[in-house]
Amino acid sequence: MLFRSSLSFLISKLGMLPVLNFGSEELKQQYVTRVAAGESQCSYGLSEPDAGSDVASMTTKAVRDGDDWLITGTKCWITNAGISDLYTVFARTSDDRHRGLTAFLVEADWGVQVEKLEHKLGIKGSPTGIIRLDEVRVPDRNRIGEVGQGFAVAMHTLDRSRPTIGAQAVGVAQGALDYALGYMKERRTFGRAIGDNQGLQWMAADCAMRIEAARGLVYRACAMVDEGDPHGELSMAGAMAKCFASDVAMQVTTDCVQFLGGYGYTDEFPVERMMRDAKITQIYEGTNQIQRMVIAKKLLG
Repeated sequence: MLFRSSLSFLISKLGMLPVLNFGSEELKQQYVTRVAAGESQCSYGLSEPDAGSDVASMTTKAVRDGDDWLITGTKCWITNAGISDLYTVFARTSDDRHRGLTAFLVEADWGVQVEKLEHKLGIKGSPTGIIRLDEVRVPDRNRIGEVGQGFAVAMHTLDRSRPTIGAQAVGVAQGALDYALGYMKERRTFGRAIGDNQGLQWMAADCAMRIEAARGLVYRACAMVDEGDPHGELSMAGAMAKCFASDVAMQVTTDCVQFLGGYGYTDEFPVERMMRDAKITQIYEGTNQIQRMVIAKKLLG
């Protein structure tokens, strides 16, 4: 079953980036064309119950068996779990902490099991769950990149995907502000529109400035992706875009709920949903604390 939402397309892009950048031509021809045509969806299987931000601590294992690999382990926080028919799965192929990981493209009907679907605060337009692989047989031709290259594949992918989380955050923030501004022009108290109150005007101005600054960071990082990161600055730029834009989204959507007062707290108006949806942008694809660590390491070495 295909599930069509903007987040679904975003996740399929995340799942396919390793194939596009590191996969064999055979793998690209077989799978990328299917996803691009809307015939398949792909999820990204990196996080584990005890290895979220600390990717190198993953315990999912892939053991060579002739021309195949047997993959066993659990992956969590999988967007579109149970709906995607493809999963990019990272597994340990040796004991080396960073050079012992390898990426694979796994078809769901080869034995991927959905253990649980989460009940979430927001982004309820797509499922998020836990998947389990129990000696799932994957042909070596579905290996992405070289054996032991998985950690580099994962980091390379996240560097190029984090700006899209920034774009998501900017869109949520802009949508919330647009709705709130319309409300402020129409809602009247004390004989005038609430938008005539200077206190609210200044809050709205701050929201607009933050959104525009976030948009600039996102565009800059996306331009680096398009240009192939010629100066090696994408890792920091992507972290900045994702971190700043998601913090802005949380600030702006919270202010927009405040603009609507009691109505903003009800599900009759969309800003409460936008506030709930904004929160995840501070968490997934690396928490904002992780992004600050990435930025600081680039600054200080």
